[in-house]
Amino acid sequence: MAEDKQKKTAKPTAQANENIVLIGKKPVMNYVLACLTFFNSGAQKVVVKARGRAISRAVDTVELLRRAFVKDLQIKDISIGTEEVVRGEGQKTNVSTIEITVAKP
Repeated sequence: MAEDKQKKTAKPTAQANENIVLIGKKPVMNYVLACLTFFNSGAQKVVVKARGRAISRAVDTVELLRRAFVKDLQIKDISIGTEEVVRGEGQKTNVSTIEITVAKP
């Protein structure tokens, strides 16, 4: 009977270890506060991700964070790309993506 019971342990995934802020339709200050929350909780780096029309909001978030809140913030990496998305009618469209990695020194 004791052999049938196995302990399940939670495996930490890469998503759990990384601090990712996904940019959407909310105001820029909401995302700036999310980044500040990660930094105040001890995170050394934060990844800001956006797709499509939200890309400009992601850039605004990082610039506002860098200029107004964290003066010594470093932009470690900027990666851009394209995802192929299938629409409801079966059409394939391309959506631009951006990932901006920022870090405290």
